[in-house]
Amino acid sequence: MVNFHLKALKSGLWLIWLCGFALILISFYATTQIMPPSIKEQIKNLTGSEGPSITIFAAARPFSGSIGKRQSLAIRSWLGLSQDIRVVLFSQDPSVFSFAGSFGLDSRVTAEPNIDFTFLGTPFFHSMVARAQISSSNISVLMDSETILLPDFISTLSYVNKLDHDWLLVASSRNISAFPCLLDVCGKHWLGDNGERIKLEKLQDYLSHGLRERCDDKKMIMAWNNGDVPLHNGVLPPFLYGKGFHTRWVINEALSSNFRFVFDASWTISGFFIHNLDDDDDDDNDATIWENVGNSHLGALYGSLIFHEGGYSDLIKLFKCNGRYHFASTTNNIVYPFGLSKHRKLTSCFDKIKTLDGNVTCSKENRVMSSEPLALPFSLELLLSKMADQNKTIVLAVAGYSYKDMLMSWVCRLHVLHVLNFVVYALDDEIYDFCVLQGLPVYRDRLAPSNISYNDCHFGTNCFQRVTKVKSRVVLEILKLGYNVLMSDVDVYWFKNPLPLLTVFGPAVFVAQSDEYKITGPINLPRRLNSGFYYAHSDGATIAALQKVVKHASLSNLSEQPSFYDTLCGLNGSNRLGDDMCLEPETNLTVRFLDRNLFPNGAYRDLWDSTNVSSKCIELGCFVLHNNWISGRQKKLERQVASGLWEYDMSTRMCLLSWQRSKQITDY
Repeated sequence: MVNFHLKALKSGLWLIWLCGFALILISFYATTQIMPPSIKEQIKNLTGSEGPSITIFAAARPFSGSIGKRQSLAIRSWLGLSQDIRVVLFSQDPSVFSFAGSFGLDSRVTAEPNIDFTFLGTPFFHSMVARAQISSSNISVLMDSETILLPDFISTLSYVNKLDHDWLLVASSRNISAFPCLLDVCGKHWLGDNGERIKLEKLQDYLSHGLRERCDDKKMIMAWNNGDVPLHNGVLPPFLYGKGFHTRWVINEALSSNFRFVFDASWTISGFFIHNLDDDDDDDNDATIWENVGNSHLGALYGSLIFHEGGYSDLIKLFKCNGRYHFASTTNNIVYPFGLSKHRKLTSCFDKIKTLDGNVTCSKENRVMSSEPLALPFSLELLLSKMADQNKTIVLAVAGYSYKDMLMSWVCRLHVLHVLNFVVYALDDEIYDFCVLQGLPVYRDRLAPSNISYNDCHFGTNCFQRVTKVKSRVVLEILKLGYNVLMSDVDVYWFKNPLPLLTVFGPAVFVAQSDEYKITGPINLPRRLNSGFYYAHSDGATIAALQKVVKHASLSNLSEQPSFYDTLCGLNGSNRLGDDMCLEPETNLTVRFLDRNLFPNGAYRDLWDSTNVSSKCIELGCFVLHNNWISGRQKKLERQVASGLWEYDMSTRMCLLSWQRSKQITDY
């Protein structure tokens, strides 16, 4: 009986202990679910149960042919390394969005078009970096879309993420002529020709015999831990991605800024890409040569770069020996076994790695400044044929260097509205070079005036008169080539695309903005035709009438705007029809003045003085709003920036993307 009671007591005690333990587990689980995310992350890091979150950013090319296959293989190799990896592909091509969509709605792969691209579709490196820097992941990575990664990529990033200092990592990707291995369906294991798994050691051994070179700037890997510390001091120039120079520029600036610990992880990250000589290569076409020359000019303009034969020889190297990571200097033959605090002579292990690495050939340019002229390799005819929409319509802007920021805001706004059929006519060499470096479709020829003033070329000045007379001549030239033209000054803010409305007027109708400021009464009164925003159809009547305008302007000591009205609507409005039209009798061209609620000028309804200009214009149904009826370029700039109708960040030289628009611009 006593034994029975003892057994019952023991069983009860065990039951109480188990219940208590279960309650502790439940309590711990509940606590971790309601505690702040930052504390939960610290617990995860302490337990080591999860690695750092990583977002890989890459500029993807169209998924077609051998390039598409190589990109697909590379991206699948990234995803197979860890569930903590997400991929963002920068592109405007539909095939890239289709590829990202093939992974499902909750995919770790997304395609983003909302960075800056050239009109040829090349992404800007500085815009890619800016997007990557706002990532919510622990680590951001920029790399080429064809670079294949092996598991040592994850182990390396996991190690350096524990450093007690902000860091910037670079690693060279190696070139291999052929790679017979395939990924399994899950993307986690490499398979040989016989379908059997290949061990990582054997795979790396195979790669070491097939590698050709490891110094291609276009294939460099860059990674950094996200936080408040910038990569470098200053502003990243508008380099074009994949055209060389940009990676070395960032490394040079990061080292001199001394904000981050900068090191080379090429010995611990097995990144490689497949290059077949039989593949189609566009490195020799005119557009690519222009982009390479443009980057070389930027490299010279924005910093003195010191490049070394053989790679980044002055960078601290990260290497692995006997299962442990070490930092070392190849220049000083010193290895740092525990961070950067202690020193010791090179080990035989490090010496062996140096010897093996030295056997890999490296071809690298050591000159940045190009003697080639900075010129777009397109004639006007080729540029128009490339940029015109399906209706053979071109949006034309004419600008000088003093209006470069306003031009860029105008261009950025058109990008937001997906209006890509625009061409810029450069009034001077400086704005031409600027547009080329910004990747804009720009044109300049003998028609452009010379010796124009950068800071004093506003309404009423002699400079303004010379400049405006060029615009009608350029429009006439384009009309004669068979293209319709929407002429828009860069101080015209677009709320929505007006082309669908303007094109319905058809041939022999010239559609223009009215400069009348009175709310009531006729809008086609003398000298009220605004030549800063109009639509001209490419037909005989319009071309003949515009030839008369150009001739009249050439004989006048005024700007071209009075010539438009006096020629088309007659002196003192003798050719007026009703309150909003004119008819030029010799050419039978009809002139239609646009509804000012939809196309207001700068004085109509005092819109620019409204508390909220945007909401007031949207309420009216505005397509555009002209920033005229104000004297002086600086005042015009200040008014537009202060109103919030501004799309360009002058400090970073980038369009204000969706993730930047909430930031208030104050530096104008």
